[in-house]
Amino acid sequence: MSRLWSRLGARTAAVALLSVGVAGGFYLGEDRETQQQGLTEQVSVEVDRADLAYQRDRQSAHQVKFAQQRAAEYQAKLRAAQAAKEAAERARKAEAAAASRKREREAANEAANAPAKPYDGPIPASCEEFSGNRKIGCAMMIDAGFGIAEFPCLEKLWTKESGWNHKAANSSSGAYGIPQALPGSKMGTVASDWRTNPATQIKWGLGYIKGRYKTPCGAWGYFQSNGHY
Repeated sequence: MSRLWSRLGARTAAVALLSVGVAGGFYLGEDRETQQQGLTEQVSVEVDRADLAYQRDRQSAHQVKFAQQRAAEYQAKLRAAQAAKEAAERARKAEAAAASRKREREAANEAANAPAKPYDGPIPASCEEFSGNRKIGCAMMIDAGFGIAEFPCLEKLWTKESGWNHKAANSSSGAYGIPQALPGSKMGTVASDWRTNPATQIKWGLGYIKGRYKTPCGAWGYFQSNGHY
């Protein structure tokens, strides 16, 4: 019901009440003018009261509707915030999974491309564990600046080349001595006794390894891949 119709209804009721009052006054013989004035004032009060009640009802309905709208907006914001939180969590998990897969690929590539470790066996505690030419070679290798951890590589390398025999000679190639220098006369740059002195041969061999492969294990790794050094 609109405000206009509310006021119209109230005034209609007032007119009806006024008519009844007039009629009653006629038959009772009272002063109709006085009665009509009082009745008009009463009707006006009732109209104002009805209008005020209507306005209050409208205001109350508006407040309820406004509260419902605010509640709906708040719930929508909560749903949007939850959806954003879930989306961010999914993105974080996807990013973490992608980073994990990347690390796994990089680790696999590094493992595939890493050079073969030349030696991963036990390391001797000292050169006293060896004898003969090997003991000499171990001591001279340490004097040359290599750690004892390199000696297993050197031991394997020269075992393959000559068996640590300082008189080993390759008749087909001309290589000679413990390091199988080719030709053997190269070792003369160290000393003239290169044919018979294992220390002379070892000194030359260590110099050759250091200049070309940096370490005995570097030389042994190359030998494993190529069959020579």
